[in-house]
Parts: sequence; structure tokens; C-alpha cells
Amino acid sequence: MDIDGSDNSFVNVNIKKHQSSPDSHQRSYLKAIRNVAKIEKDAQIKLRFYDPSKFHVINPSKRTRVGNPVGYKVVPGGTAAASMLDLDDPPQKCGAFTNNQIWVTPYNQSEQWAGGLFVYQSQGEGTLATWSERDRPIENKDNVLWYTLGFHHIPCQEDAPLMPTVSSSFDLRPVNFFQSNPILRIPANLVKDLPVCEPADSV
Repeated sequence: MDIDGSDNSFVNVNIKKHQSSPDSHQRSYLKAIRNVAKIEKDAQIKLRFYDPSKFHVINPSKRTRVGNPVGYKVVPGGTAAASMLDLDDPPQKCGAFTNNQIWVTPYNQSEQWAGGLFVYQSQGEGTLATWSERDRPIENKDNVLWYTLGFHHIPCQEDAPLMPTVSSSFDLRPVNFFQSNPILRIPANLVKDLPVCEPADSV
């Protein structure tokens, strides 16, 4: 991630429910609590359905006109499944990057593959999980964000002889990166802009 420069920070924007004051007509409200990750362990994220968060990568030294740091957010999509194997199970040691859905590490040219150089032949050494054990500082650094994609596959009849397409995804979207909505000045579509569909000649 290089958001308007290489010195970036990871922010976990946790959404918490708070109780309203007794004289309010509304019983509760939501509050966004921003937690800037200082070290690698602060940015090891397990997605939780009932503990929602937004995940921002910001450049604290670049600000918009109203004072917000420019950034992009990671938007989970599809399924980011967590492994169900024991942590000391050999396949899980090799694939320990599945222990979290999001990791953030300082950039290191030698750290390129989350599962290590030879994932099927390793004992879990040289993987994202072992690099992160050093718990290096990541605030306002040149960082790498790792996102784990995956899903649990329980075979069924429709998978044979050819498995249907299954996909997983995530999005990167601007958050306070632009001064305003970037499509506001785009001219409106006119009738001449619409595609013209005509039937093909019959044979």
C-alpha cells in the first residue's frame, strides 16, 4: 500500500454500540472508535460478524481540506474463511497465513509469499506468521497489507465431474482520498451515448 506516499498507517475503525441517555427517545447509537496499529500484532485481524470494523490504510501526513487523512479502505467481499485445523497441525503450520484474514507487515523485499518459498515442503518457517512474530513497528511506515481469501468446500454431486466456479474477493475503496465525490463533474449520459442493439440478419 502506498497511499499518497509510502509512509502509511493501518487503522481499525471499530463500530461499537453505546446506550443513549435516559431522556433520549433513541435507546442506543453507534460510535466509530479509531485504533491506529502501532505494531504488527495490532493489525492481525480476524473478521467477526457481530464485532464490525472498517479497515483503513491512511497517510497521516497528507490531509484533505477539512483535515481528514487521505486513505483507502479494505472492504471484505465474498468469504474470507478461517481455517478450522489445529494450529500445530502440519498443514496449518504451512498455511498459517490463514490464522488471520488481515495482516500488516513493514515492507521487506525478501518477504514475498505468505506461505513461504516451498509451502508444501515447509514446516512453517519463512511464512507470514513467522515474520510477524517479530512484532515490528508499522505506524507511519512503508507497509504491506495481506488479505486472506478462501472458502470451505464440502463436495456435493454438482461438483462432479467439473466443479462450478467459486470465487472470493475484496475491494479497495477510497476513504477521504478525494476532496469530494469524483463523479460529480462527469457530464450526464445522453441518448446518443447509449448502445444501439440491432437484430442480426437471419440465415
